[in-house]
Amino acid sequence: MSEKRPYELKKRAVQVEETRRRITEATVELHRTVGPAATQITEIARRAGVQRVTVYNHFPDEEALFAACSAHWRALHPAPDPAGWLVDLQPGERLRRGLGELYAWYRETEPMLANILRDVDVVPAMRPFVEEGLGGYFEAAREILGGPFRATLRRRPRMRVETAVSAVTDFYVWRSLAPLGDADAADLAARFVELAATG
Repeated sequence: MSEKRPYELKKRAVQVEETRRRITEATVELHRTVGPAATQITEIARRAGVQRVTVYNHFPDEEALFAACSAHWRALHPAPDPAGWLVDLQPGERLRRGLGELYAWYRETEPMLANILRDVDVVPAMRPFVEEGLGGYFEAAREILGGPFRATLRRRPRMRVETAVSAVTDFYVWRSLAPLGDADAADLAARFVELAATG
């Protein structure tokens, strides 16, 4: 009996983790297809093959569910690392490389990002994850992309560059440029920032 106990506990832990994974994956897929605001616990449970109460047992509130979903999705779709853009010392090269990678990531993750950005104002539990996760990421990306320009400019042109960088890293601005293809879109966006720096 005592020899079987550790095996049973391990088996139970594996089952619990598997159930949690299925619930998380079902939620992520619903967020991607219909959006967080339209995602219902009943449908999560149906897709995961569990009862509603099981979803609540694993995730007692929306914050816990969003935390698991956010971590799972980021692991599958990591954003480009802004620190990697620092190797390009020329401001224009850094802009084009960074924006090209960012735009490719937008293209890969468009359905999910569109739903998250659309629903964040109607699902309060999402706000901390969006503000700290995506918001923090974009702040770091903008700092690195605009840094070489700001260092040599006075206050007014510096503000123009910051505004231009904020615009060209915006998801919705990318959507309007997306028909050009990521490389051409990145080049056009970079030219806009360069114009802001020289104008």
